Parts: sequence; C-alpha cells; structure tokens
Amino acid sequence: MTESVGYNNSDRPKVGDPKAEIAKEQFRLFTAAHEGHEEYVKDAKKFNDFYLGKQWDPALKAELEAEGRPALTINLTLSTVNTILGEQSSQRVTADFKPRRDAGVDGSHALKKLWMAVASINKLPWLESEMFADGVIEERGFIDARMDYSESIDGEVSFACRDPKEVIPDPRARSYDPKDWNEVWDYRWMSVDEVVEEFGEEFKKKVEMAVSSGEDFGKHSIKYERDTFGGDRSEDIGYGANYAPYSGPEAKRIRAVCVISRQFYKSVRVYSLVDPNSGRTRELPIGTSKSEAKAIAAEHNVSFIGRTVRKVWYRVTCDRQVLHDDWSPYRTFTFIPYFAYFRRGRPIGIVRNLVDPQEQLNKLSSQELHIVNTTANSGWIVEHGSLHGMTADELREQGSKTGLVIEYNPSRAAPEKIKPNQIPTGIDRISQKSALNIREISGVSETMLGTDSPEVSGVALQTKERRGMVQLQVPMDNLARTRNLMARKFLELVQDFYDNERIIFYTDEDNQDQQLAINIDQGEGQPRMNDITVGQYDIEISTAPHRDVFNDIQFAEALNLRQAGVQIPDHRVIQYSHLEDRDAIMEEVKQATGFGEPSEEEVAMQQRAQEAEIAGTEAEVQVKQASAQELLERAKLNSERALGLRRGDALEEKKLQVQITESREGHQVRKDLATLNAVSSLDKVVLAGQVKQPPKT
Repeated sequence: MTESVGYNNSDRPKVGDPKAEIAKEQFRLFTAAHEGHEEYVKDAKKFNDFYLGKQWDPALKAELEAEGRPALTINLTLSTVNTILGEQSSQRVTADFKPRRDAGVDGSHALKKLWMAVASINKLPWLESEMFADGVIEERGFIDARMDYSESIDGEVSFACRDPKEVIPDPRARSYDPKDWNEVWDYRWMSVDEVVEEFGEEFKKKVEMAVSSGEDFGKHSIKYERDTFGGDRSEDIGYGANYAPYSGPEAKRIRAVCVISRQFYKSVRVYSLVDPNSGRTRELPIGTSKSEAKAIAAEHNVSFIGRTVRKVWYRVTCDRQVLHDDWSPYRTFTFIPYFAYFRRGRPIGIVRNLVDPQEQLNKLSSQELHIVNTTANSGWIVEHGSLHGMTADELREQGSKTGLVIEYNPSRAAPEKIKPNQIPTGIDRISQKSALNIREISGVSETMLGTDSPEVSGVALQTKERRGMVQLQVPMDNLARTRNLMARKFLELVQDFYDNERIIFYTDEDNQDQQLAINIDQGEGQPRMNDITVGQYDIEISTAPHRDVFNDIQFAEALNLRQAGVQIPDHRVIQYSHLEDRDAIMEEVKQATGFGEPSEEEVAMQQRAQEAEIAGTEAEVQVKQASAQELLERAKLNSERALGLRRGDALEEKKLQVQITESREGHQVRKDLATLNAVSSLDKVVLAGQVKQPPKT
C-alpha cells in the first residue's frame, strides 16, 4: 500500500486570484508568440541538419535505397560554413572605453582591464564562436548577460550562449538593437528539482496540486514520462487537462515543466535629484512619491524633477504559478542578438540560401553515379539453353565481376551484353555548376577554401583572399555590432553592480598575470581611485588575430628583423614562441644576457662595487679640490704681482705722455713761426713784381 499525497485546499488557486490570472494571461501571450516562432524552429532544425549532413528526406532516401539507387550526400555546406566560422575564430576582440563625460582616464583603463578579466572568466571567445555559429547556421544567435551570485555574494558579470530556438524576440521589432524592442521571451524546459532549487520548495507542491486537479495548461506547459509500454504517449507529449496521474509516488511522472520568462517595457513615473552646480542627476528608487522626493531634495540642498520613463518589467511563470513578477534589476533586456544578415526586422543566415544548390548537387551526383552503375552492369541477352555450367540467375549475379568466364553451347547463340544508354552530355557540368553556386552564394572562394591551383603566386592568392572577404563583410560587420552591444551591456552591469572595492585579476596582452584594484576609497573629500561607477564612456571595438596566430606572426617578424640586422634581445624572440617552458626559458636567457633581475649575491656585489666607486670618486674630488685651492692661491699671488707691475707701468706711461705732449706743442710752435716767415717773404716778392710791370694800354 502506498500513501496518497494529501493536499490542502489552500494550495489550490482561488477563483479570481490575481497571480493565477497573471499566469494565465502570460501563458496566453506566450502561446500566441510561440505559434509564429514554431515556423522558425522548423527552419532552424532543417538548416542545422544540412550543416551536419542530414540533407535527404528520410522517406525519399528509404525509397531510393529500396530501389537500389544511391542517395549521395556531397556536403559542401559543411566546408563552406566552417571556412566562415574559422575566419571568426581566428580573431580576438579588444574593447576600449573612451571617457566622454564625468569620466577619467584611470576609469577608462580600469574598465579595459576589467573587460579582460570578465572575458577570461566567461571564456567569451568560445561563447562568441558558438553564438556566431548559431547566427550563420540557424539565423539567430543570442548571448544572455546578467549578474551571477552563485559563487560570490558581490556578484559577477555572467555571459551565456542561449539556444536561439528558446528565445522569441519581439515580433514587431524592426531594429537590430534590443534597446528598441518592446519585449523578449525565453522559455526553458526544466526538471521540477531544478525549478525548486531556483525558486523554492513551495513551487513543487503547487504544480503537483494543479496537475492532480486536471488544471494544468497542457503539453506546452508540462511534459510527462511514459506510463505505458508501447503506448502512444511519448515523453514529449503532455496529457493535457482532465488527466490526473498523481497518486502517491506516481507524482514523479513529471519529466519537465516549461518556465516562461518575459521581459517587457512599462512606463512609470520616477523622480530624480539634480545638482544645480554640475547638472548631474541621480534617479530615486521606483515608487518614491513626489512628497518623499521633495523632502530628500531639501535635505541634501538640491532640486528634483519628475518624468515618465520606460523601465523593464520581469515576469516568470510556470504553468499556473507566478515565480517572479517585479521590476527588473537591469536597465535593459539581458539578451544580446547576432544576425548574419538583417533587413528591416527579417534576419537570415547563410545556410538558408545554400539549401537548394546543395540538394541539387546531391541529386545530380546520385543520378550520375546511378548512370555509371547501370553502364557497368547493363544486363545480358541469353538464348534459352545456351549457357553451359551456369544458370541465367548465376549470370545475373556474377555477370558484372572482373575476370568472368562464360561457357556456352556451340550450337546456340553466344550470350550478348545489353548495350547501355549513353551518359547524357553535360550532366557532369551541371553538378559542377551546383558546387560553383554554393561558393558564389556564400561568398567563400576557392582561395579561402585553400583549393586554388599551386601555380598561383602568393601575392595573387592574398589579393583574391582579400577580395573574397569583401562578400563576408556584412556578417563580420554585424558581428562587430553585436560585440559593441555586449560591451555596452558589460558597462551597464559593472557601473550598476560593481560599486564596492574589488581586486581584479586579469591576463594582459603579453599573457602575463596582473591585478587591479577598483573603487578604492582615498579618504573623505577625495575621489575614489579607479572609480568605474560614474561617468559616460564611448565604446570602441577592435579586432586582432588570435593570440596563437598573432604570436606566430610576431615570431616570424622578429626573426626577419634579426636577419636584417636589428638587435632584438633573445628573450623577446622567445616570448612569441610556443615553447612549453617559455617563461622559465625567458628568465634564464635574461639572466645570461644581463636583462634579468639580479640575485641577492649579485645585488650585494653591485652594492659594494657602487660603494667603492663612490669612495674613490669622493677621494678624487678631494684631490681635485686641494689642487684647485692651490691653483687659486697661486693665481691670487700672481694677480697681486701683476697689479704692482701695472701700477709702475702706469706712472711711466704718464711721464711718457707728458713728454710726448710737450714735444708736440714745441713742434707746432716752430711750425707756426716758419709759416709766418714764409708768408712775409712772399709778400715782399709780390710787391717788388708789381713795381717793375709796365702800365696797361
């Protein structure tokens, strides 16, 4: 005998219960959104099967095999998509946060290093590759970014790649950016224990009560285990209403329940404090009344304003139970999308347009093989009784084998092989055209696939590869857009939730482990050091080759520079190698070449050498100072002697000047007397001449 599980009537949802009505309305809206989503889910499964090689309809393939006809799968979709995925995985992403308003350079550097730490913890490159593959193959990819408190009470930024078949974007959305959407749905099939672990023990009892009373929402809400051997009720089909399998331990028949989450915007009136000096605002909690806002503003000597804004409401239900219904702790939706191609609200992937040429290639290749097979074994024309030692059935089975020998009665006509139909001309070229169509539609050339002819030069290959990347620029540009959205969501989360002092560990560009302290209090009146919670930043996303590829390039460049004569240190070359003990070898080479950190003995010897050198320098300075003093005294003595000589020379010079002056004055007097005498003689001659001259006629 098994005990029956008893339920209290208080466990039943009451008629008119607001929460029950909320769950019912949520499930109705979800059902309407899921109906349109089912078409996408069907296509996504088909595209995923094509990538994996399941490209034939099972019924058609079984029919061909029954007829003995081949059904080949020449999966060029796999190689084409893998080339695109490889191009993405060969790049690594770096995010820079440029200060724009009320932000500093130290905060910018701290955010960049924090991004490195979060990306490393979440294995972001792998998550991004998974999301990119979803967008290329299944047309949609999603990253779920939110806070995780499972390992730390402070919380850590968590990124997770979600199955796009479980996420329903806003059907009315026309924008790539989820900030412009009105709502987003996601649903997960979880075991009862998983839901209990996340939302509490009370949930299990209420769900069991709803199902036992036949009031569950059916197959889109609850999945059950099979209860009949060979029955039609599979584990993926809910029994629906009016089925009550619960009686004691049979309650374990629930296999999974559907947990439905909806994030949507609602308008609400909020009040914000405004600093009249700086103009900065701080929003008060939702629900703060006008009178409360006025009192808070008066207390802090600031003003306040009220406005109507959009806030995210987060509602989680499971069947008739409301698990969560409140304002979201996040400013925006947690989902970040990636679409390979996006045109006015209609995303498409790369595989969708490869389905038809891939099916054409498979069918033509199979038909071509079938024709070749029928040519090799076309059949025989045999006169009755002409075979000797074998029957017609044995000839049918053995007639296509190599080295067959047929013995026939000479009185009968020899067996004759039926002449097969000729292979239609051009059928091989049609299959080649199908393969070419796949490359042209996808934008992946033979150069990118690595199947170009060997005689093509390296420069030509690089040029063709760059031209091939032009056709893939749209998916790559959309990936850069998604990366920007991820960095924007990261900035939102760390500014809202990383408000305490933390020590961050990260790996820098040189693959060295580093640590950083953020939000460090420096005392009253001083701004916090590396404060990441304030300010506005512009986000710049840049890509570089993957670390291994980047190191290969750097290693080759370093070797080329050394061959060209550039003296690059040995430890720098080793830094870009792939040696297992690279760091240890680098340190050994540094020590050997003098670039490393000295040991304690070497430091002591260097210190003693420096002290001896300083002592010698001081002695030399003292000797030089004594020599300088002696020279100074000699110079002083010589100066005094020179001064005495200059004084004696000055007296002699004055005497000489007086003598010269007296001599010049005597010479001038004599010159003046001579002039007067000459003039007097000349006058006498002139007078004498005037007396002797005859008178004028």
